[in-house]
Amino acid sequence: SAMVKKASRLEVDDTPEAVTSYLRQRRMTDGLPVVPPTEARVAAMIDASGFDAEHVVGELAPLNSPASVEKIAINAVMAGCEPSYMPALIATLDAFMDPKMNAHGIQTTTNPVGPMIMFNGPIRDQIGINYDSGCFGPGTQANATIGRALRLMLINIGGATHGDVDKAPLGWPGKFTSVCFGENEEESP
Repeated sequence: SAMVKKASRLEVDDTPEAVTSYLRQRRMTDGLPVVPPTEARVAAMIDASGFDAEHVVGELAPLNSPASVEKIAINAVMAGCEPSYMPALIATLDAFMDPKMNAHGIQTTTNPVGPMIMFNGPIRDQIGINYDSGCFGPGTQANATIGRALRLMLINIGGATHGDVDKAPLGWPGKFTSVCFGENEEESP
């Protein structure tokens, strides 16, 4: 079992500008503004997960760091997720860490790759995942923030910082927020 280190607590002005600046200086964000991960916001995410904060979903490559529910929650808050997304986020990260996914290769390759997340079943409507017109574009909080939360977890838990671990020379826009959408089961032949 992986040793879980509790996330650090620190005092920073909780404005988005101050938190974003702090995280950018430490290469802990995707470059976009973040929602400050206050203790209350993180606690709401953890509560919605159905797990204890210390529960480890797995070890995320390439650092093989324990992905605890608390760390998932912190990144989910920063990405702008709603607490109801936590079960979907945990399932997403669990799927990404499946050996068949080759997380280490995806995290360290020189190719401009990023994961694609597709949901099916009732979760799509329960948390508002777009699986219809425009599902690959902007406008849906669940699609955008779940994909972004995965990217932040890949950086902050897995250690895939651009340039020294993530070796993609040019990257691509899908690395800001992993492509996230729902399967349109109702229209599928």
